[in-house]
Amino acid sequence: MSRDVLAPELTPGSVVILDNLATHRNVEATHAIRDAKCWFLYLPLYSHDLTPIEQAFSKLKAHLRKIGARTFEDLFKALGDICSMFSPQKCWNYFNATGYVSG
Repeated sequence: MSRDVLAPELTPGSVVILDNLATHRNVEATHAIRDAKCWFLYLPLYSHDLTPIEQAFSKLKAHLRKIGARTFEDLFKALGDICSMFSPQKCWNYFNATGYVSG
């Protein structure tokens, strides 16, 4: 999967930052990144403040608690709200807050 999904999006010299999810330590993923002539760095354990997806999940979970979505049907109904919560600018802000980007 890494070779088919991630590798085609990489530019030689890019840095891929990975958290400690088991699939990120997969040998195939490591080889796909190296074969694309890219670097990879692993975040320290329990570094939620450096992981943009953790910030997004926090907002998502707060929204689901607020609306009381406790069943699959309720979650499915909430999808429209959830998608509109994360504009491209909001996503950019999550990355910017981690210090990975500037500007």
